[in-house]
Amino acid sequence: MSDTATQQPKVDGTARGQRKVRLGYVISDKMNKTVIVQVGSSKAHRLYRKTVQQRTRFKVHDEKNECGVGDLVRITETRPMSREKRWRVLEIVEKAR
Repeated sequence: MSDTATQQPKVDGTARGQRKVRLGYVISDKMNKTVIVQVGSSKAHRLYRKTVQQRTRFKVHDEKNECGVGDLVRITETRPMSREKRWRVLEIVEKAR
């Protein structure tokens, strides 16, 4: 058996995979430290090739309760915070008017 097979891989920040990052609009801020963010994308229908809008809603952790309805935010994947919360706010890109 060679020495490379018995060595453990180095554990540092570069070993972990990339986390998903999405851009979306806050559609609800009624919960404490939680906002609902709607992320939209468009894709071609597989049979008709017409562009179809696809929307996904995420429950997102907002530690400082900074986000308001209509804000454009960048969110990232994180560890599970609760039963449905697996995302957190990275930054507020644009505040609502």
